[in-house]
Amino acid sequence: MKRIFSIGLLATMMALSPFARAEVTMPAIFSDHMVLQQEKPLPVWGWADPGEVVRVQIAAQSKQTTAGDDGRWTMTMDPLQPGEPVELVITGKNKISIRDVLVGEVWLGSGQSNMAMTVKGANDFASEQKQATLPSIRMFKESSSSSLTPGRLGNGTWEICTPESVGGFSATLYFFGREIHQRLDVPVGLINSSVGGTPIEAWIDADTQRSDPDLQPFFAATKRANSAVDLEQQKADYERSLARYRKSLTKAKADGSPLPKKPRDPSELAARKGNIGGLFNGKIAPLIPYAIRGALWYQGEANSTPEKAQYYQHQLPLLITDWRQRWGYDFPFAWAQLPNFTGTGRDWPTVREAMLNTLALPNTGMGINIDIGDAGDIHPKNKQEVGRRLSLWALGTVYEQDVPAISGPLPKGHEIRGDQIVVSFDHAHGLKSRGGPLTGFEITDDGSTWFDATAAIDAEHVIVSNPEVDHPTAIRYAWANDPKCNLVNGDGLPASPFRTHPKSSDR
Repeated sequence: MKRIFSIGLLATMMALSPFARAEVTMPAIFSDHMVLQQEKPLPVWGWADPGEVVRVQIAAQSKQTTAGDDGRWTMTMDPLQPGEPVELVITGKNKISIRDVLVGEVWLGSGQSNMAMTVKGANDFASEQKQATLPSIRMFKESSSSSLTPGRLGNGTWEICTPESVGGFSATLYFFGREIHQRLDVPVGLINSSVGGTPIEAWIDADTQRSDPDLQPFFAATKRANSAVDLEQQKADYERSLARYRKSLTKAKADGSPLPKKPRDPSELAARKGNIGGLFNGKIAPLIPYAIRGALWYQGEANSTPEKAQYYQHQLPLLITDWRQRWGYDFPFAWAQLPNFTGTGRDWPTVREAMLNTLALPNTGMGINIDIGDAGDIHPKNKQEVGRRLSLWALGTVYEQDVPAISGPLPKGHEIRGDQIVVSFDHAHGLKSRGGPLTGFEITDDGSTWFDATAAIDAEHVIVSNPEVDHPTAIRYAWANDPKCNLVNGDGLPASPFRTHPKSSDR
């Protein structure tokens, strides 16, 4: 795609003066090899001189508009159907030609390192690479940084899936998208906007979060934690570590030994991960309102600390609702539930529960991964199955395809019957245990002391009891960071971890 000015230069010019003379420019996502969402109105937008007439042409369509006083122009093209590659042409005082544009299914993927993790780092890369000549699958990686204000242009390019490029694709997104492509036989565009180690609060608009009454205790706690940080001491510690590193580096080079790892500047690390809303501004805002079919989310590890985990039940629904409002429609949204992991000092069950409860929002789904994590690695490599499970939900619900199952068993309700608690499930056809007697259930009569429970399957129910608990009030399943559990449905999809809560009359 031909551009006279670099995006960075144009952004600088526009920031200096909204009335500065500048050629027509567009967000980075509008670039060669892009994929447009089929069968939906297609927003196209950019900037030009105030009052400048801008014409957009694609396929047989041609529309024009006038840039506003702030230089922004926008128009909506009519829905398109998949077919041969087309060209998107934008004409004002200059002309931009965006070539090799496909029409198909577009999904946005966001989150932290397990969404960012590449195909090269997943299982069986050599085999996957050989099968990756898939030119109708393209991925755009949004590479902008955190920002204090909403970004406009973004940064990145569309990559065509080849054996040479696939290693850098988000593994979760790629394996999801490959399933969609193979089943529907349409092009698939995948937008990867993710950053390792980042908390969910960096991905939600700051004002939206600060106006949410449920998050006021979170912000108060964050303020207290930040005030307790000695920035001068932190800087001094970093300088000492840096001095030791330089000395070790010189010695390692002289000895021919492995080079030491450079310490990370805490201020740079904080900027990369983003402040409240920083990554929403830098990496999501520039994408709005690009037409997408839906979004996938793989995050939660950074919010699993005991002081943060309790707020995820408010943050995940808020993120989904806010993004949908900004895009202007309730697009499908699904997430990867946190898998099993032994991490100490973490509360993964509470985050998993928040993910389970967020299914109360309409048009949402969840891939349950409690059986495919790696107890010793926070970055499990079986991203093929993570992507496949998310695709089952999308194919079965969004695309109304015939699939074996869209989810593993989800708790639907429970009833206390004397010394037993009976739990019912959705998505429970063929309910069974895998690899031995059913395990993973616990039972309590006081809410604080938990006993390992005997559990028996009865059709789409599980009956839970323990001889030492005569008057049970609650049960829980797979309630540990790295639980031993084996309840699955007939298609081998695992049940979600969950817990019940005692009713006041049970206490």
